[in-house]
Amino acid sequence: MLRFSKSKIIATLAFIIIGLLLGVPSLMSSEQRKAYLDAVPSWVPSWLVPSRAIVLGLDLQGGSHVLLQVDEADLVRGQVTLLRDDVRRILRDTRVASQNGIQTIQRGVQIRVPDAADRERLMPRLRELAQPISNAVLGQTGDSSIALNEGPDGVITLTLTDAGINDRVRRAVDQSIEVIRRRVDATGTTEPSIQRQGADRVLVQVPGLQDPQQLKALLGETGNLEFRLLAQPGATDVDMLPMREAGGQRVPVERRVIAEGGDLTDAQAAFDPQTNQPIVNFRFNIRGAQRFGQATTENLGRQLAIVLDNEVISAPTIQSPITGGSGQISGSFTVEQVNNLAVLLRSGALPAKLTIVEERTVGPGLGRDSIEAGKIATYVAGIFVVLFMFATYGVFGLIANIALLVHVGLIFGLMSVLEATLTLPGIAGIVLTIGTAVDSNVLIYERIREEVRSGRSIVSGIQAGFDRAFATIVDSNSTMAIAAVILFFLGSGPVRGFAVVFILGILTTVITAVTLTRMMIALWYQWMRPKALPF
Repeated sequence: MLRFSKSKIIATLAFIIIGLLLGVPSLMSSEQRKAYLDAVPSWVPSWLVPSRAIVLGLDLQGGSHVLLQVDEADLVRGQVTLLRDDVRRILRDTRVASQNGIQTIQRGVQIRVPDAADRERLMPRLRELAQPISNAVLGQTGDSSIALNEGPDGVITLTLTDAGINDRVRRAVDQSIEVIRRRVDATGTTEPSIQRQGADRVLVQVPGLQDPQQLKALLGETGNLEFRLLAQPGATDVDMLPMREAGGQRVPVERRVIAEGGDLTDAQAAFDPQTNQPIVNFRFNIRGAQRFGQATTENLGRQLAIVLDNEVISAPTIQSPITGGSGQISGSFTVEQVNNLAVLLRSGALPAKLTIVEERTVGPGLGRDSIEAGKIATYVAGIFVVLFMFATYGVFGLIANIALLVHVGLIFGLMSVLEATLTLPGIAGIVLTIGTAVDSNVLIYERIREEVRSGRSIVSGIQAGFDRAFATIVDSNSTMAIAAVILFFLGSGPVRGFAVVFILGILTTVITAVTLTRMMIALWYQWMRPKALPF
């Protein structure tokens, strides 16, 4: 019958109150939220204090929208360089000499080995480079990444295939997404959206970041760090690289790499205690520490070139062996440059250069206008629903309206706990859920009316109305939940924001319509003892 134990009433009210309190920080500005958290006594456990707030999406609080594309030409150049190094290593291991050395051609390399015995010894090793593509995309399974051809006069050509390049671009996009995510997360932004778009593009949306130049600086650098030595006079195996401290003047740098960015385990921005200039402290892994220590021991007095993306950013003189596995990068850096450099080194190098295809900045003004428009739409929808329910069902309509207010409050509470992103479509989802939330109440009330008209008493009619409408409520909300889940997994960005709000709305609808409404009607009946339904 319509009886609730005190424990069930207390548990229901406690759940509702906690849910509503969790949404309170989302109603505060950032300054109010900070003052509220500072006012909490230190002896109060942090898990007892609601502190999480709903994250506003790019369309509500503004931010940066950047579409990046993997530079295929740069990627091919890098692959050709690796292929050349592999061929050079195989020639050295097999002790085979190539006439005229290793020639670089379009998308590959070429060598000439006139001696048949040398070719017979060399070819099996070269075929190892032309292995089938692993995890190949559909339709390319079994294709080789490198085409190996043997021509007249002992000419051997190794060329990157289209299938190999496409597979490398696909893997470069996947790797770039992870590197970009680490870099963006290091800036302290919340809920960035980083996803693949097409075969060779990455879409980056960072809510709240009003300085797109900072984002472009982080994403535009490949972050390929190398430690080399400045070349001595007369050296031949060198690269002429621009030096930042010399105004871009090119200096000779040895091609031999002492250590790479991949050997770093940590990089942090700091200040030099002696000069108070911004620096980057770094630490190597075991492999990098051994190579760096040996190189600095053998080259005392020489200048160490710190090369980032083929630019010498600093060239300090090696004063003493650095064997502890750590060091620092100093130079004429600003604080912002040092912070960006530390982020680049910690997050790793991009597999290829990324070019900006599209750039868009959303100002916070547009977001405020959207929020205000969403508030007006919510108020208007709420007023019409409240008036309709009260005019149609009287006291029961008033109960449904109270449940509706709790329903909206619980949505905000759950979104705050999950730190879900609220987008403009999410606001539309809240407006929509205001209309759909009372559907369950309508089903219950109409079922109660039918049961009472068929001859049941008010108590029996209310009980039967809730029991028999429950299955219909579950069925109808389940179908909507399935659609919302599909939107969440197949959609992206604002569509997922709408799906999250709608899923939470469905969950709270069942709680408020079945439990809260039933409890309030039971309390109303026990208090009023009516002889007939109020509608």
